[in-house]
Amino acid sequence: MRYTRTARLLHWLTVALLLSLAPLGLWLGWAPPDDEALKLRLYMWHESLGFLLLPLTLFRLFWRWRHPPPPGGPVQPAILDRIALANHAALYLLLLVQPVLGMLATTAWGFPPSLFGILPLPVLIGKNTTIAPALTSLHGWVALTLGLLVLLHAGAALVWHGLIRRDGLLRRML
Repeated sequence: MRYTRTARLLHWLTVALLLSLAPLGLWLGWAPPDDEALKLRLYMWHESLGFLLLPLTLFRLFWRWRHPPPPGGPVQPAILDRIALANHAALYLLLLVQPVLGMLATTAWGFPPSLFGILPLPVLIGKNTTIAPALTSLHGWVALTLGLLVLLHAGAALVWHGLIRRDGLLRRML
């Protein structure tokens, strides 16, 4: 059995957002453009897309609660089921934490957050350049951890379930 159409849509929307956010975040973190206007536009896009992860993830969790995964998944050793469950839980947790950390860092640097430069977002803390570097660093480390968990998740689906076991798990989310 497959996941519901809504669950699949929410999953792939999350993937699309992460595939947009990662290069933007890497670019801004390691090689920001000299053009100040371009840099501010890139930050605005990164901030806005990142913020969208929060309601999307909350809705995904609500949907999953109301529509549990379909029965009939592949039988595998219990330890692998526990690893998969832990990975999913960590992914959801970091998808909730990361946008909040980003907003905290943004406001600690003194920038008012907004959604695409149009809709103001809540200012969670005031300007505080003492903690801003730590929040920015933590945002980066969480991004790295999230990226590694996503790679583990995708690798398990594509390689373990898709190529090695060929157990049909991958088709449930397509």
